[in-house]
Amino acid sequence: MTGFGHGTRGYPRSRGRTWQRTGPDRATLGIIGAICAVAGFFALGIVLGPVAMVCGWQSMGRKWSNDRDIPALVALVLGAIDTVLAVVALAGAATWGHGLL
Repeated sequence: MTGFGHGTRGYPRSRGRTWQRTGPDRATLGIIGAICAVAGFFALGIVLGPVAMVCGWQSMGRKWSNDRDIPALVALVLGAIDTVLAVVALAGAATWGHGLL
């Protein structure tokens, strides 16, 4: 009820008229990215790895700062590892021996 003359002090998640909430929280993006990174080790690593990296980067606020969130950093690092492993596995499957490495 902030539009009827009431201030935004009673509503801690409300941003007021100038800066409205659009999109998920940073913490939610970090958790989604971490889940995608862990799931990428088991299936669809070539897709879930970059998704985890993007979610982690967006959760960190698109910059490296001192107040990093742990799930965001986990999502970024595991997503990068996941993507590299998926590319190595695809490159290994394309060789003559059809092996992993």
